[in-house]
Amino acid sequence: MKHRILIVEDDQLIREAVVDYLTEMGYVVVEAEDGQQGVDLFKASAFDLVLLDIMLPKLNGFVVLNHIRSVSEVPIIMLTAMTDEYTQIMSFDEQADDYVAKPFSMAVLHKRIEALLRRRAKREEVHKWQYGDVTVDFLGYTAKKGGMVVDIKPKEIQLLQLLLKNKGHVLTRQQMIDSIWNPDEMPTDRVIDVYIKNLRKKLGLDCLVTVKGIGYKYEETA
Repeated sequence: MKHRILIVEDDQLIREAVVDYLTEMGYVVVEAEDGQQGVDLFKASAFDLVLLDIMLPKLNGFVVLNHIRSVSEVPIIMLTAMTDEYTQIMSFDEQADDYVAKPFSMAVLHKRIEALLRRRAKREEVHKWQYGDVTVDFLGYTAKKGGMVVDIKPKEIQLLQLLLKNKGHVLTRQQMIDSIWNPDEMPTDRVIDVYIKNLRKKLGLDCLVTVKGIGYKYEETA
């Protein structure tokens, strides 16, 4: 899937040059020529990264940055001719991820974009997992299948995460109980079997494999 980038830049020549270059590099680029349009476009659609000028008509870049940060942690690169130390410090204080001074190299800008997208992908890998049409958010303790929310217990989420962390390794029922439950809870081994059954039924996970006489493991099928 192509990454979607929003560029908010009032200089038409710079905006068009960036759009042309990044489109050629395989990105989907949406452009805004003023701050208000940038905020409206961000609210209306999902983006993987934002390129944001500071000196913008209607709403300046810092106002746009604050609007975005109030609802999203999407990577943001400030593009600006303002190279003074105060402006750069303020950009980072307002939670921008990077700062590129004009004029800039398209190739270098592209590398900065790639680096931020890689970093974001690694963060999301820790907290989210996708398998076929199944998406699990381990921080939010939620799961979806085919885009529909699935009723799933917190302990089932924890059990799935434990198996994923030990991919390819067989875990005994007792190992799973010791890892997930508090000492004063300690359910019977049967609970593990029930939770595995529920995960398979609710999410259709054929990757949770039974190892007879030992326990279970996570193993992606071919």
